[in-house]
Amino acid sequence: MKAILTVAMVIGSSITSVNADTPAEKPNEGLMTEQHEKNIEICTQNLVAIGKAIEAYKKEHGDFPEWLSDLHPKHLADANTLICPTDEEGGKTIFSLNTDPKMPVSYGYQFHPEYRKEKSAQREIYGDVMPLVRCRHHTNEDFDCLNLSFSSKIYKSSHVWESTPEDLYGSHEAAITALEDALARHPDNRRFFEVHPQLIRLYTKVGNEQSANALIERLKSDATKDLDGYRMLFDVLVMTERYEEMLEIFKAAEQQHPDAEPILWRLAYIYKKLGNTELAEVYDRKADPKYELWGKSVPDFSATDLDGNPISLQDYHGKVVLLDFWAVWCGFCIDEMPDLKRVYDTYKEQGFDIIGVSLDDTEKELRDYIKENDIQWRQIFDGEDSLVRQYGIRGIPAPWLIDRDGKLISHKARGEDLEGLVVEALKNKPEDR
Repeated sequence: MKAILTVAMVIGSSITSVNADTPAEKPNEGLMTEQHEKNIEICTQNLVAIGKAIEAYKKEHGDFPEWLSDLHPKHLADANTLICPTDEEGGKTIFSLNTDPKMPVSYGYQFHPEYRKEKSAQREIYGDVMPLVRCRHHTNEDFDCLNLSFSSKIYKSSHVWESTPEDLYGSHEAAITALEDALARHPDNRRFFEVHPQLIRLYTKVGNEQSANALIERLKSDATKDLDGYRMLFDVLVMTERYEEMLEIFKAAEQQHPDAEPILWRLAYIYKKLGNTELAEVYDRKADPKYELWGKSVPDFSATDLDGNPISLQDYHGKVVLLDFWAVWCGFCIDEMPDLKRVYDTYKEQGFDIIGVSLDDTEKELRDYIKENDIQWRQIFDGEDSLVRQYGIRGIPAPWLIDRDGKLISHKARGEDLEGLVVEALKNKPEDR
């Protein structure tokens, strides 16, 4: 469904004196901090060993391994080296797409068959400092990922390393030099457009407004040739908050591409930022045809839930029901889950219910998450994407709130809006049939 070695690392600890004005350290807090640091140290050692094993593998085979498991046992004797000490599940990547098919591996390998083409292209832009192996298991730290680069360097970074290239290169200035060099080597290659937003951000960070403005002007003249160029230009101008300027550019873009959803929803965003909520809603509706379904009957479906029982919308007539398209791999969906559980628990006795439609890769992932998080409502594993196709789902989360008579209230019933929409819908009694 998802159409994603020479190292010296010193992990120090600070010593703080405690006096009457200093809060006392919580019990075991020092031990926990010490354990976190020890885990990072072991993980770093694992990545060093993996880096050496990859180099040995390349020397023998002339290429990178397909998966990290290919390193074991010849080039990486101890299989435990592939397990991060913070990984409580003993060998599971954060993203299911990175799951090694042969053995438990905690680390996300960025050069497996699904990624190789994309990462090879990115490597032309960023060089060998970009991540090759990543660990996302160190929560509650001052970083998101611990990385092993193609050049066998280890460093900490954010989840989306492309957004913080200074993590790769070591400083804002070094990142600027590297990205400028990439653009100079490939001045007309539109694939290198992704560098522009970050380079402008970096110029702004170091106070070089002149270079930032010059790059924006260059991008404005080059980017307005197709929809992909407008996307990149939008990202750049949002970063610099030039909303009036954006409005003129995207009004012109609408003349060129009157029915293009990417242009329409960006105009909705711009109008919202400028405080024109009326036009923002007009363009939001233009960009999303599903608004036309509001107030209309939602087509029924026939499926089987995780317990093997038949399930359909018709079974829920007379209730307010949330048809929730989601997946365990969808971070936004998981972020919504605590609030979704709260609303369900609050209103389930008043006629509110939820049907989960999972877009997960495997049924096991879904079952494990439901069990671990005590999800009470029924679930459908849509492994064949039949409901996705039936309802035209193009992205998740997609929570469709349906009234007691089976009519669509909203296809965006989430966040702060969900509870209010549920409360209002529960006031209405179903029509006689």
